[in-house]
Amino acid sequence: MNRMNSVSESYIKSNLHTHSTFCDGKNTPEENVIAAIQKNIRVLGFTSHSMFPFWTETYMHPEDFSSYCAEIHRLQKKYAGQITIRLGFETDFIPGVSVPNIQNYAEFEPDYLIGSVHFIFQREGAFAVDYKTEILKNGAEKYYKNDIRSLICDYFSLQKEMLLKGDFAVLGHADLIRKFNEKSPFFDETEDWYKNELKELASAVARAGIATEINSGAIARGYLSKPYPSEYFLSLLKEKGVPVAITADAHAEEMLDCDFENSLLLAKKIGYTEVIYDIDRAGYRFCSI
Repeated sequence: MNRMNSVSESYIKSNLHTHSTFCDGKNTPEENVIAAIQKNIRVLGFTSHSMFPFWTETYMHPEDFSSYCAEIHRLQKKYAGQITIRLGFETDFIPGVSVPNIQNYAEFEPDYLIGSVHFIFQREGAFAVDYKTEILKNGAEKYYKNDIRSLICDYFSLQKEMLLKGDFAVLGHADLIRKFNEKSPFFDETEDWYKNELKELASAVARAGIATEINSGAIARGYLSKPYPSEYFLSLLKEKGVPVAITADAHAEEMLDCDFENSLLLAKKIGYTEVIYDIDRAGYRFCSI
């Protein structure tokens, strides 16, 4: 992904991670657009869940891709002058099955992709790390005999593999594995082994030359009081020069700018002076904060 080197503009409110009724979102794309305009969001990026050409219950079916793209293009024209709308996908990495690579989506001409890891796959089966606390704990018991360290290391290994094999603009919720750790703790985030995993991943993101996000999705759902990534992890990313975007990972129109004020304060505290407010195939656009 090429980074744009244009001079930063003053702060522009945007959300580049939005889900709708085309996947597991509550609202239609147009309902999200109308709400975004009311919230003074200047750029809205739609990122439906995808593992094209495969799918699951909450991911887009291949037959829906054309209609999804057509609807986003329709909204771009209808609301031109009021808001900039971007067409994107949040694409899952599943080894041997789905890779977040812009070329795999070439026929749909997306502005950008978010690359994410939601599942851990083992020979005997798979489980989601962020769907329900019980599913994560059952997966830990069934596939890892409650060796939480091995589970977490496998999760980060998948992200590093995705960064090597993929071609996408933003790493989604980089430490998603801690989604349930605030209310139902299952590992200690201060232990050296975990910090070392974060250091390795921060280096891998920097080598890939892509951005990550300050993502308030778990706040909106009541799981965390602070966004992904953790303050410590974000400091590592800043040290490596990794750019960030403030996103909501919104699944409902009322959450399109969830906790943005605190996300901006966190970014400033860490030392960021600018954030990404827009992405298209030419690269990132930054604004000052």
